[in-house]
Amino acid sequence: MAFSGKYQLESHEGFEAFMKATGLPDDLIEKGKDIKSTSEIEQNGDNFKVTVTTGTKVLVSSFTVGQEAELETLTGEKVKSVVRKEGNKLKVTLKGIESVTELVDANTLVNTLTLGNLTYKRVSKRV
Repeated sequence: MAFSGKYQLESHEGFEAFMKATGLPDDLIEKGKDIKSTSEIEQNGDNFKVTVTTGTKVLVSSFTVGQEAELETLTGEKVKSVVRKEGNKLKVTLKGIESVTELVDANTLVNTLTLGNLTYKRVSKRV
């Protein structure tokens, strides 16, 4: 299954506690909790470009599966990491946060972020 497409955030759980743990300021957490972000994924083989638009903030990441790339964290910090692909899942660890993005069916993208015992789960639908 190809990841390429545009996805709209439909639901999320664990946002506030997770963002607090990452060090995001309370005012940004308050602003961001009700914003429906849009993710656009362009996949060409193992090459990916992911653009996430949340309100006025646009985060763009480009990477090749299995190769080191500079990726941006939730707080805007740039870190080098390697994205792995396992079946319909893309996995990466950024500054102790494990991110798993899974294409559960042709129209549903689930992103689960784990930091210690905290989990932030995002469910997006293809638009």
